[in-house]
This record gives sequence, C-alpha cells and structure tokens, in this order.
Amino acid sequence: MLYPKMNRSRMVFDLGGVWDFQTAGADSWPHEWAQGPLPAPMTMAVPASYNDQKDDVNLRAHYGWAVYQRTFSIPEQVTGQRLWLRFGAVTHAAQVWIDDHYLGEHKGGFLPFEFELTDYTMSGEHRLTVAVDNRVDFSTLPVGNEGGVAFFGSDNPGIPSIELAKTRCRPQNRPNFDFFNYAGITRPVVLYTTPWDYIKDITVIPGVDGDNGIVDYAVETRGRGEVRVTILDQGGRAVGFATGAKGRITILNAKRWNPGAPYLYRAEVAFQDDDLYEVSFGIRTVKVEGDKFLINGRPFYFKGFGKHEDSFFHGRGLDQCLNVKDVSLMRWLGANSFRTSHYPYAEEMYDLCDREGIVVIDEVPAVGINAGGAQNPYEVMRIKGHHGDVIRDMIARDKNHPCVVMWSIANEPDTEHFPQAAYDYFKPLYDLAHACDPQGRPVTLVCCQNDYTKDIITRAMDVCCVNRYYGWYNLSGDLDAACDAWNTELDFWAGTGKPVMVTEYGADTYPGVHNANGEMFSEEYQADYYSRINAELDKRPFFVGEQVWNFADFATIQGPMRVDGNKKGLLTRDRRPKLAAHYFRKRWHGIPDFGYKA
Repeated sequence: MLYPKMNRSRMVFDLGGVWDFQTAGADSWPHEWAQGPLPAPMTMAVPASYNDQKDDVNLRAHYGWAVYQRTFSIPEQVTGQRLWLRFGAVTHAAQVWIDDHYLGEHKGGFLPFEFELTDYTMSGEHRLTVAVDNRVDFSTLPVGNEGGVAFFGSDNPGIPSIELAKTRCRPQNRPNFDFFNYAGITRPVVLYTTPWDYIKDITVIPGVDGDNGIVDYAVETRGRGEVRVTILDQGGRAVGFATGAKGRITILNAKRWNPGAPYLYRAEVAFQDDDLYEVSFGIRTVKVEGDKFLINGRPFYFKGFGKHEDSFFHGRGLDQCLNVKDVSLMRWLGANSFRTSHYPYAEEMYDLCDREGIVVIDEVPAVGINAGGAQNPYEVMRIKGHHGDVIRDMIARDKNHPCVVMWSIANEPDTEHFPQAAYDYFKPLYDLAHACDPQGRPVTLVCCQNDYTKDIITRAMDVCCVNRYYGWYNLSGDLDAACDAWNTELDFWAGTGKPVMVTEYGADTYPGVHNANGEMFSEEYQADYYSRINAELDKRPFFVGEQVWNFADFATIQGPMRVDGNKKGLLTRDRRPKLAAHYFRKRWHGIPDFGYKA
C-alpha cells in the first residue's frame, strides 16, 4: 500500500484535528450512533491515543469500544478521480462508516488500511464515524490475558474475598505485555485521490554489480497503459530509465546507502500520461554469512535500543517532532540502530531513518505469546492466521525502506516449555517472511530469558536475538554472578555458528537516585551493569550487536513491579539522559559501525 503523496496527479487532504469522541460498551457499541451526531461527545485530538488526553481515570482505564466522529466536505476538484480514505493505524480494531454507509472493518492496531470512496463522492457535508475496540485477548496481537489474570504479580487464587471481588467488580482487560495498552486513532487519517487508471504498488529491489547499482523493479497498476521508470539521484539528475511494468535498471558508479552515511535515489514512476508516483530507495545489500551480519559486504555491529512509540499526552500517537528529537539523541549517543519493539512503527519514522541512516529491525506486534508454562500458547491462543496477515502487511508496507535490514516475527514467545510446538508454529512464519520479502532480508525471532538448551526455534533463525536480564530479574544485584551466567550461556551460542545479538538487557533506574555502592535502581548500578555485561560481549567474535532496553522510560499498566512505568530507559520519558547514557555515548562513539569484531 503506497503512502499518500501529493503531486500533479494526486491530492491529499488531512482529516486530523479535534474530533468528537464518546466511549461505549465493553462488548459492543450502539450502531445508531453512526446515523447522526454522537449523543454526548467530548473532544479528542487525532492522531493520538485517547487515554491521556483527558484527566479521567475511567478514560485511561477504558476497555472496549469507543467512537470517533467528524464531518468533512469533498472538494469539487476530485471529480473524475478515484477517492480513498486511509488510516495510518487504529488500535486495535476498527469499524468505519461514512454517513449511513458501512465501509468495513480492520483488525490490527499498527498497520494502515483504506477504503475507496469513489461511489460516495457526492457534494455537501459528510459524516465519518470510526468505532474503535481496544480489547486484547487470546485472538489479538499483541496478546491479552483472558479471565482477568494479571500480567505481573498474583491474584492469589483460592482466597474467598478475592474470588468474590472478581465476580462483583468490573473486570479488567489485562495485557500480556509490559507496555501500556494505548488505543485510538493513533496515526494520520487522510483522503487522497488517484487517477481512474492508477499506480497501485511499486517494488524496488536494489543490488550491486561491482561499482554499479542494479535496480530490479515491479509496478502494479490498475488499467492499461505504458509504465515509465526514471531513476533520479539526490541532486535530481536522471541516472537510469526503463519502460514496462517490470525491469532492471543499471546505475553507473552508484553511491551506497550506508548506516550513518545514507544516499537515497528516487524511482519516478509514470503510468500513461495520468498518474505519477515517486519511491525513495537506497543501493545496499544485506546478508548473513557465517557468524557475521553484512551490510554492503562489510560486517556490521548493531549499537542501539529497543524502543517504544510512547510520549506524554500523545501516548502512542504519531509525533513527528519527537521522532526528529529521538533520532537526534541516537546520533548524540553514537547509536546506529533500533528495533521497533514491539510493533511496526509509523511510516513517517522509517522515512526519517532512511534519510538519517539509522538501521531498523522491523517487528510485528507478536508479543505476549506466553502463558508462563501453564498452558501451551500454540494450542489455546487463536492468533496464527492473524499473525501471518500482519507479517504480510508489514513487509508489503516497509519492503522498499533501505533502513530496514531484518524482520522480527515475534518478541519473547514461549520457546522453552513447548519447544516442538514453538518450532512448528514459527518455522512456517519464518518461511512466510522470506517468501514475502523481495529483498530477501534476514528473519529473526526475539527469545526471552529461558532454558536456551531446550529452545530449538531461536537457533533456526538467520540471526539469534536474545533478551537477557542477568543481574536484574535473574541474579539480582550480583554482577559477578551475572557475568558468570552470561559467559556460560555465550559458550552455548558460540556453538551455533550463527550471528548472535542481545536485543534487550537493562536495569530499572530512577533518575536522581544515587548510591556510592551502586545498588539496584540507582543510576550508578545501571552504568555498572552495562559496563560489566558489555565487557563480556566484547570478548565474543560472533556477537554482532547490543540493543539496550530501553531508549527511554515508558508507560506501563499499573502494578506492584512498576512505579510510574518502566524505568529502564537510558533517557527519562521526557528525554533527559541518565548516567548510563553518558557511559554509552563514550562507548558507542568509540565503536565503528563496521569491522568491530574483525
């Protein structure tokens, strides 16, 4: 699905702003609300999560349906063109109406969807109604708990007063993941036009032949006519040309897209004399070879973070200013990469990373596939079909971005208690991801702290990505024991012959808490923790990267293990550096992007 762009062939109309909003029932919403104005609306900004925009505990804790509504008029200039209504993302499910017409629904809170409105382009004012369902359960990604089970802590089953309270009080829709379940219309809503015969999709597959760049392309169109493709360099000069819906173009003496030194070309696609669309891309190669991760044929070392789309007031809503600030802070720290934990981010962030040369591991929202060993999640969770859908849709959306170098098909599923079931579940999804990606990028799965000797699927991935908290959740506060445990495990991974990286490690750290002895929760402990663990990673030539948890503090569900959210960030939620940030700034500026473990 192409991102909406305005040019001489296409128009884009932003429907963001302040909408009417009203919460509805946990299980359903009154569909008659779509037939007229909402009965008792409040104001709500779009795009943004709705949870923190009002000082109302019932809104922050709301679960179930909520309804957005606004009116708009269609300009007369769209006559003769197709008209589309596009949502960047709605969390987690949406039903959409225009006036009295039901357009359809969408499941999945982190990828775009659209409806054609060409048949509804009558003049005058129109009413747009969007019903949003934020519930998570065993059928959604991310996964929620069923039966009111808490993610953290225990409900002490069997105690009479607790069991009675569960039946008498309002149940809670608990996430099976450790970040706040922000919801709503979180990314832009736009109307856009295309000509009647139009370009539907463009695929660009870069390659190299000596000093030259190779560009294989495919253009999907609706209607008949000639396709013309012109390749433009960053200065706007034409450096290649072809005709036809598929083909290959050679760029002489091509400049490469490299981490920290990006160079972007543009494929300008013209269809007949009616439609025009441009796609930015980079000439670069990605490959796993032995225990090395190669970008442009050179061994790359990941320096960066797990991250969240999370900020005050906006929640998980798109914030372009914050994206620019975050990338600036990455450069300040000397980082070169991040993982989109634990869902695909807004398309605007990938465009920014393409321009800035930041490497991205792109992850689907498959988090929470874990029942603590009590149940086989691959039997009780109703997610496999949806899981395949989001893999297809994420790769279809992000396939042309040079910043994306690897696909992650899950975060911390249960791969220990039911190892064969995990393998049987994930191996077809691994194959699917490879089949969907025209560039053939590596595919991974991020495994949790587990008995790695029983886990048979993580080592089947192209890159072994591990989340490890020795010294925090395990062997808490004992860094000598933590380092010993790390080295015991690293001896195991050395035997796989594959590249290995840590995609989460860290310690909750409360800003301003200092301790001369460097004990847990202090800024000193976080810095000491990373210094000790990194010293062990540096000894291992097969280790290809370190991504700390987390870039910045972020909101979580309330519970006995979290005080005002997760505090493992190198930065506070408002982006102020902790002591460990200065440690990493010195470390990462001293580690080259390429050849660190040569």
